[in-house]
Amino acid sequence: MCDSGEVPGVAEGRGQELSGRSLFQKGSAKVRKPVFGARGRGAAAAILLAGSLMLGGSPALAQDVDLSTLTGNIESDGSSTVGPLTQAAAEDFVGSAPNVQISVDISGTGGGFKRFCDGETDVQNASRAIKDEEAANCAAKGVDWYEFEVAYDGITIVTNKENTWATCLTVDQLKQLWQKENPAMTWADLNPEWPADTVSLYGPGTDSGTFDFFVETILGETDIREDFQPSEDDNVLVSGVAGDVNALGYFGLAYYEANQDTLNAVAVDNNTGECVTPSQDSVRDGSYAPLSRPLFVYVSAESLKRPEVQEFVRFYLENAAELAPEVGYVASPDEVYAADMKAFEDDIAGKGTPDSQQVMATPAA
Repeated sequence: MCDSGEVPGVAEGRGQELSGRSLFQKGSAKVRKPVFGARGRGAAAAILLAGSLMLGGSPALAQDVDLSTLTGNIESDGSSTVGPLTQAAAEDFVGSAPNVQISVDISGTGGGFKRFCDGETDVQNASRAIKDEEAANCAAKGVDWYEFEVAYDGITIVTNKENTWATCLTVDQLKQLWQKENPAMTWADLNPEWPADTVSLYGPGTDSGTFDFFVETILGETDIREDFQPSEDDNVLVSGVAGDVNALGYFGLAYYEANQDTLNAVAVDNNTGECVTPSQDSVRDGSYAPLSRPLFVYVSAESLKRPEVQEFVRFYLENAAELAPEVGYVASPDEVYAADMKAFEDDIAGKGTPDSQQVMATPAA
């Protein structure tokens, strides 16, 4: 479990703490590549997923359900990056479904998948697609799931506000900094015109999907150095970089946008000669490369047999495009959300197949 911290970049009124466990209830809102690319079932996308629940012999449509009559608990865990988006959806949902409690735990994408495959959670927040070994673990335990892309995010390289020299770094320089063998130790190792002071590195821990994406994108097959300060809680990383003039770290764009007064965002040159600063526009148009990435939510097919989970998923899908920019992320294209919604309704009507079964046959298949 991670340390407490404030939720990043949320709209006014959403500033609840997103710590190890946040509980949402009316009146006390405490609170490998994508498996299917552009959606194997229609479009890899929006946010949660579907099971195959039939209520009264017919699909459960939103207009048939009085949300105020729903009861139950929904457990979610996983990425600290995706957590604020799930939090925002939960906060709004319980306004109409006051008897449903939704927890948002933060143990990192990898830690969340462990709980998800053990059947402990209904919703898994993920800042990367499920790994082959995680899919195999779910399969071995009979857990079927659906994958949806929630939004887009840009991993942001940050420095202390007093750092006036490292305004742009190339992908090669980032690799020099983070590689295990013969890494750059000082700013001057990266650029002889920069200070000869030692760089202090801060980054997500190994259970983080952000860690996995960064290592794969920047280092490839090269091992990452081990002498950095790790944390699954991005707020710990924010504090570390903000308190050390020679610090450099990385995390999701939303956490930078919420802390712009104490941090600098470093532009990235994808070895093209052009420095691009992360922003919602540069993430959306793809120019912030190679550190733009999709964000995902997974939902257990078994959990989708419960009406409160089903309606929360529907609400999330219908509102993800509006909620994403509110919490500092970039909405996926409209056609992606539309494809997801269609896939969701097909699943609810019993016409869909869990995405897990398209990866490998599970014991439940």
